[in-house]
Amino acid sequence: MFLLDTEELTKELKTEGLALWEYALNQETERSGRSREELREQMAQSLAVMERSASTARKEPVQSVSGLTGGNAYRYDQYRREGKSLLGDAASLAVGMALSCSEINASMQCIVACPTAGSCGIVPAVLLSCAESRGLDRQCLVNALFTASAVGIIVGSRATVSGAEGGCQAECGAAAAMGAAAVTEMLGGTPEMAFHAAAMALKNVLGLTCDPVAGLVEIPCIKRNASGAMNALLSADLALAGVKSYIPFDEVVDAMYAIGKAMPQSVRETSKGGLAVTPTGIRMKKETRGGEEK
Repeated sequence: MFLLDTEELTKELKTEGLALWEYALNQETERSGRSREELREQMAQSLAVMERSASTARKEPVQSVSGLTGGNAYRYDQYRREGKSLLGDAASLAVGMALSCSEINASMQCIVACPTAGSCGIVPAVLLSCAESRGLDRQCLVNALFTASAVGIIVGSRATVSGAEGGCQAECGAAAAMGAAAVTEMLGGTPEMAFHAAAMALKNVLGLTCDPVAGLVEIPCIKRNASGAMNALLSADLALAGVKSYIPFDEVVDAMYAIGKAMPQSVRETSKGGLAVTPTGIRMKKETRGGEEK
């Protein structure tokens, strides 16, 4: 059984001398009855989809099906390649990748919901940008995806990853926590450090609403993926530097769930509050749906 108490889990991993990714892989091997090789191959296939979605919209403009958004991943990547970005190479690359994944999602192409479609850009962006900047191989990336999955299981089991249930803190927050932990372990951090990174990433977005304009996973979702990638990288950097979260990861997850329950329904993916009901948001809804109010 997958341990959801991260203090207990950390102690077990230390005793067994296991990384978080190894624990996740062992648990899935036991649960599914499939071999480690099969599971790693399946994860490698997910990685390949992530790589495509993180690059496609940076190479040429991609428009969403609704027509509301598109072209920003390409626009930003051109800006980055011209050396104009205020961010470093890894961070600016992560921004472009997160935008690309989200634009691919909005254009109804293939993505990996990690943990959701609305937050699909965060984990691929932070892992792929980090691997490229540090020269890490695909096996390392596959390992990191198992680390991310472990954190996702804990969030989903103790709380939720649904925007409709917990707001965007549950979607982009969970994804940022997953990415932060994965990057931390990928760069040599311990499981304890990975959970500190995850806790900081989730704490940073507590209370974040889910308020998609016109009910579509585009505005502000796409840019929130870019922001979530920065959150994950920062949290990993802090953890790797030895900075700890004063509140343990499990308690942060529980707090997120309680906050989500306390949120009005209007800001939990119903498009009845927040940015969705601003004058511009209402106008966009009418334009997108041919003037029909729903």
